Amino acid sequence: MNSRLALDGRAIGLMLVLCAIWGMQQVLLKATAADIAPIMQIALRSGGAAVLVGLLMAWRKEPMNLKDGTLVPGLWVGLLFGLEFMLVAEGLRHTSASHMVVFLYTAPMFAALGLAWRLPAERLGALQWLGIGVAFAGLAFTFLGRDTAAAGASHMLWGDLLGLLGGMAWAATTVVVRSSVLSAAPATQTLLYQLVGAFVLLLAGAFLTGQARVNLTPQVWASLAFHTLVVSFASFLVWFWLLRTYLASRLGVFSFLTPLFGVVFGAWLLSEPIELRFLLGALAVLVGIVLVSGAGWWAALRPAGTPIK
Repeated sequence: MNSRLALDGRAIGLMLVLCAIWGMQQVLLKATAADIAPIMQIALRSGGAAVLVGLLMAWRKEPMNLKDGTLVPGLWVGLLFGLEFMLVAEGLRHTSASHMVVFLYTAPMFAALGLAWRLPAERLGALQWLGIGVAFAGLAFTFLGRDTAAAGASHMLWGDLLGLLGGMAWAATTVVVRSSVLSAAPATQTLLYQLVGAFVLLLAGAFLTGQARVNLTPQVWASLAFHTLVVSFASFLVWFWLLRTYLASRLGVFSFLTPLFGVVFGAWLLSEPIELRFLLGALAVLVGIVLVSGAGWWAALRPAGTPIK
């Protein structure tokens, strides 16, 4: 019987830890940027994590079958995954980590739109359309009306836009996975496609743009270890295990916590200022994401027989 469990204390605790980990990664990339460019660090972490996933698959005796129809969509998700983090890496050169994590995590909203277009079963309900409208209003409020004449404002605006484009690339990755044979493939195989694609694309990008220099300080070693072992390897494996064990709609609503952690960590560890316009716009975006991602949860909370309009 392939049933999913409702959330319990273990699942909630793991999701809180995962959201904190994912919120921290942009902050550490920004904090160590003087010694290793974000694009180079993401390339190295992706390559290291790919080796770990490959070893795990060998230990489990999971074959990497390139003739099972996953190769073409696998190449696409590898390209999109690499593009996402190339945009993130470049964006972090211009904007703050707290801005980046909020704009990157608009991905669930764009993924919902893409899946509704590709899959009839993923049609959006009224509550989800409301959430998308609220999120877009928050984005418009955040981007429009800024004083671009202020020192560094235009650079930050460009970095924010790159973060938003990174969220779109992440959403496109989700759409490819869900609408192709990768949806039935082992999670490790899909993850390996993504990691190898990111490693190849970002490493090439680092050398072509002159950002391949690495100063291996203790802080850089610690950041690389965190990103490789914790973010790109352990956290994704735990996430896939949670998806196989618990109801996905219940887990998805936790996604709004990651940007909150990112903003808090950025202000705390990097002393990043939090502008009122950004804060108000970000809150609207997060409310919209909760409405989009939590539609399954809200439906489950309705009394039996209550129609969903």
